[in-house]
Amino acid sequence: MAASILALTSSLSSLSFSSHVAQNPSVVSFPKSRSVSCGTLTRTPRPIMASASVAPPEALQSADLKKYVKSRLPGGFAAQTIIGTGRRKCAIARVVLQEGTGKIIINYRDAKEYLQGNPLWLQYLKVPLGTLGYESSYDVFVKAHGGGLSGQAQAISLGIARALLKVSEDHRAPLRKEGLLTRDSRVVERKKAGLKKARKAPQFSKR
Repeated sequence: MAASILALTSSLSSLSFSSHVAQNPSVVSFPKSRSVSCGTLTRTPRPIMASASVAPPEALQSADLKKYVKSRLPGGFAAQTIIGTGRRKCAIARVVLQEGTGKIIINYRDAKEYLQGNPLWLQYLKVPLGTLGYESSYDVFVKAHGGGLSGQAQAISLGIARALLKVSEDHRAPLRKEGLLTRDSRVVERKKAGLKKARKAPQFSKR
């Protein structure tokens, strides 16, 4: 009997100890961390909304250039007299020359901005006028489409050279001497069946 009573008392003491521990658990709460995370979530979209409401300056500049081109070319490109068309690969450029100070505007954008400041592509535009000494005598207005920027730059060069022939037929000899009136007919060769590219064949395996 004494042994059973001791066993019961020990079990009861253990139960009371566990219930006491359960009543006072060491619970750790982080209310501040939640509020901090919510605060960071609410703060992040504010600068995005503010930046979206501001109009980019490039859009305003292109709009001004579009008005300027339309004022200089009444009736559009087709109504002008000094006009030339150039082609290179898949690119086509319609070029209009007017007396001015040497500005070059391509698709209502400045030539340096449109051609990404590439010196080689910009040189293509300057060669026809520089050959005749007209660097600062004519403004150039261009509508170009198709191909890449390199092809468009070379198409514009041919279009400027052809437009200069409308100014005077005496320009033909110096332009022809520099090769500026020759249409470059080189294009990418088509891919062939059974080959990886136009001429590249897959690796040969003997076995």
